[in-house]
Amino acid sequence: MGLDRHHMLSLHNVFEGLRLGLCDFSGPSRVALIYAQKPGEPLRVVDPQNLLEGHEPRLREYYLDSGEWAEGLPDPQHVTYFDQAKSKRVGLAGLISLGGRSPGVSYQMWFTDRHVDLCSPGPSRRWLELALLQFSHNLAAQDILALDSVAHMLQEMAPHAVHDFIVDERSQSIGPDTRLRVYNILGAIMQISKTPEEGAWARGLLAFVEPARLSRLHYLMRFPKAERPRLDNGKHVRKMLQTVERSRRMLVSDGEHIIGIATGELPAASLCALFNGRHGLLFLDGKLVCSFSDGAFQSTNRKPNLVILEEALLEWPLDADQRDALFGSVSRIVACAGEQKYGCALIVDPYTPLLPLSGHTLEAPLNLENDEQLALAAALAKVDGALHLSAVKNQLCGFACLMDGPSFPGEDRSRGARYNSALRFTHSHPELIVVVVSSDRPVSVMQKGADISRPPVWPAVPSMLRPPPTLEHWLSGPA
Repeated sequence: MGLDRHHMLSLHNVFEGLRLGLCDFSGPSRVALIYAQKPGEPLRVVDPQNLLEGHEPRLREYYLDSGEWAEGLPDPQHVTYFDQAKSKRVGLAGLISLGGRSPGVSYQMWFTDRHVDLCSPGPSRRWLELALLQFSHNLAAQDILALDSVAHMLQEMAPHAVHDFIVDERSQSIGPDTRLRVYNILGAIMQISKTPEEGAWARGLLAFVEPARLSRLHYLMRFPKAERPRLDNGKHVRKMLQTVERSRRMLVSDGEHIIGIATGELPAASLCALFNGRHGLLFLDGKLVCSFSDGAFQSTNRKPNLVILEEALLEWPLDADQRDALFGSVSRIVACAGEQKYGCALIVDPYTPLLPLSGHTLEAPLNLENDEQLALAAALAKVDGALHLSAVKNQLCGFACLMDGPSFPGEDRSRGARYNSALRFTHSHPELIVVVVSSDRPVSVMQKGADISRPPVWPAVPSMLRPPPTLEHWLSGPA
């Protein structure tokens, strides 16, 4: 079957808008789609960056061998718009997926990367849902003049995806009858996060509670009804946040006004914004929804990503207890550096005896399983130079250590001296691992002269998508 120009333009604009929006929300992200426009047509695959690569056996089983994908799906002519509840998720490891049916498109299943630092897959699924709806609408409407704005609209959908996820979750918890206006709350959070007070950025907890449940809180103080600060007065609310900084107290809002200051547990379906200076975290019922910084919502939980270090340690001759203890110590030091925004480097040394290094040695090594000594190790990381850790004993054996080595072609001139010193050092000592923390949060893991934590390079998305192959042809691979 040939695909007409309107079909290809609709597919390209929805695909690119979704991909670029998710890249802004979650960092570099890929998108893929399996779909059939009309009943009885073969399924087609859109995957220009190889997101589905490695999942071919499961896709063949799910879509071709068993026909499991079609079980329980309603007739698309009897679906008012779409039905995602009965469109089963394929369940591919490391991916987020969402599908549905509609009169415009008989079947769609969208996929994107599930990042290791994701707060919650919920907003990303709502984004996939928006793409599903838009693609269905575009093919059903056949309005080519409306296609120009589709990509731009989907690219800017972060607040709407977060909003839709929160509304859906709260509706399941307490029903649709709610007086909290989530769009207004999200707008107020953005305004407060961008409002400094005497040169300092917002810190503290701001809770949004369903008005009918406000009486369940333990208040330390309440404002008279006529004097309650309005939530949309961001400057006033920002000033009030100073009263709960670095404490267990929280400002409480009904979504329109600040009610007072309280402590203790919150009722079900409550939203909380935790402001941490230039960034913050948004919670629903104590579970992370997303983070926010620089006037935008993001999917990251802002924790250092050390998964690649954990994988690299599996190659070393350590038992499970040694590996877990070492990984926990490194993670704590890295997290401390990120929270206090200083750069540092950690040399993880598997040798016995340790590699001799130029730097400050200790009369007795610090036992990193001791909390007090681990905190001291994190403080020593602030001194110029690297920490020297024994992988076998989980000890700090030196600090302010110099990492030197001859220049080699794998250096990255776009990065700083600490980063390139670690590259040179691990190139000269391939058995070591060096973890580099930059003051602006990125964490790099070096081994054998390479940054093994660097994201893979994916194929570029073409300027216009090509007609997608059928699933059967795609699974058969290149001829």
